[in-house]
Amino acid sequence: MSAVKSIPPEPPVAKKSLSESLKAYLDRRAIIMLFLGFVAGIPILLIFSSLSLWLREAGIDRSVVTMFSWAALGYAFKFIWAPLIDAVPLPILTKLLGRRRSWILVSQLMIIAAICIMASVNPANQGSLVLMAVGAVLLGFSSATQDIVIDAYRIELAPPSLQAVLSAMYVTGYRLGMIVAGAGALYLADYFGSTEAFYSYEAWRNTYWIMAGVMSVGVITTLIIHEPISQQVLVERETSDYARLVMVFAISVIGFVLVFANAGAVLPETEGVFSGFLVEVVRMTASLTAAIAIGYGLVKANLVAPEFARTTWVEPIADFFRRYGMKALLLLALIGLYRISDIVAGVISNVFYQDMQFTKVDIANAVKLVGVIMAIGGGFLGGILAQKMRIMRAMMVGAILACVTNLLFILLTYHPGSLPYMYLAVILDNLAAGLASAVFIAFLSALTSIRFTAVQYSIFSSLMTLLPKVIGGYSGTIVDSTSYPFFFMFTFAAGIPILALIYLVDKHIVIGDNDDIYGGDDDSGDNSDNGKEGVDLIKANPNLTQTNEPPRAAE
Repeated sequence: MSAVKSIPPEPPVAKKSLSESLKAYLDRRAIIMLFLGFVAGIPILLIFSSLSLWLREAGIDRSVVTMFSWAALGYAFKFIWAPLIDAVPLPILTKLLGRRRSWILVSQLMIIAAICIMASVNPANQGSLVLMAVGAVLLGFSSATQDIVIDAYRIELAPPSLQAVLSAMYVTGYRLGMIVAGAGALYLADYFGSTEAFYSYEAWRNTYWIMAGVMSVGVITTLIIHEPISQQVLVERETSDYARLVMVFAISVIGFVLVFANAGAVLPETEGVFSGFLVEVVRMTASLTAAIAIGYGLVKANLVAPEFARTTWVEPIADFFRRYGMKALLLLALIGLYRISDIVAGVISNVFYQDMQFTKVDIANAVKLVGVIMAIGGGFLGGILAQKMRIMRAMMVGAILACVTNLLFILLTYHPGSLPYMYLAVILDNLAAGLASAVFIAFLSALTSIRFTAVQYSIFSSLMTLLPKVIGGYSGTIVDSTSYPFFFMFTFAAGIPILALIYLVDKHIVIGDNDDIYGGDDDSGDNSDNGKEGVDLIKANPNLTQTNEPPRAAE
């Protein structure tokens, strides 16, 4: 039996012509997502590649540099505080701007503050890395919070049929933001006088100050856009209820931090790459378990109403499993592994280009400019692809391209310093990554219930980055222990099982409007399934299933 009672198939959704698909990119809602995507793309490279080059120029070891990518683990754990964003209104701001815009504005102001903290630190000074790490972690937390609200805003802004376009425009804006924070930051640092041979803290400080100023684009955008009309039924609660809910979350986070900080004294020290990874997994699992236990204990002690806590944290997860049953595990596996090839490879990419004898300007021109433009083109192709074919078929195309293009970096290791080989690898890899990102965002949007927009989407997107970013933090250690060819072959091989997962999901679960082409079990007992005999299919889009799902935004 399927998790959701399926209904007789309606006529297949008509595929859009190419002109209709392109016209959708001029929709006002698509333009809004372009600007919001731009400000979402600014912070990520200020934690990853731009920061890694800054730290390398300051003389920080490569293994330490790649570990700074863990500052972005807030993206992987944002599902923990996403329920607060759905449940807790902000004093004054929520009445002035609305639920989504108020949270977007606060997160943007926190991002600006975090960038300024990082700009105030010279990593070359002994003992300064702690404050740099604090700023980076705050930047990761604030940026992840912004992503939570923007994703919820996007899903509530338009119907499922337009989500592929909004996803593509979001990715386009995101990549433009990455150009500014990537290539732009490198150009600025070079212009202000910092090079690999002659490090200048003032150059990087000025660069990060300018990046903080660029975030004002997001503040202006948030103030002029409109609040989406939500179909969610919100229950007004006393201010003390919200305060207690936040208190439970804060105490649980403190417990997580304390266990994580002190677990190192208990767990054995190891120098091996794989054993070190396992130790960190145990450390993270113990910390999360402690945080959950603390939160559960506080709820049982009635610090917060059990019904309120259950509605906030448990109900969004229960809803997902009610709709999909045990097949939800298959979906979660696909979500957690789909981007593993390109995310793991991307963590060490800038250090790799430096080791391949390319200058900072070479990297800025090829990776941060041409590469990002190719990723934007890939995003547009992914949006068109998702409108013209079944979403799972588009997912398969993206997965194949994402892992195969990693082999090009092995070719580059045999031609260090060769710009033609560098551009070949960068262009094809980013084209594939942009396409895969656009179709994957559309896929996640189709899975998300409009009743729990922020929470469920943040769970999906957190799961998408958790394992890849944890492994990516060890990318420098893996290369030190083996070689670059082995590392990129490993990232290629990691993408192969994804193809089997996509096949299984496509075989057993129907995703989205444009996949509504199969039959299923109905009350008449007719089990015909249009060529998929014996396959028990469910309709994943809430508008196509017999659930109590509120309607999404209309065209």
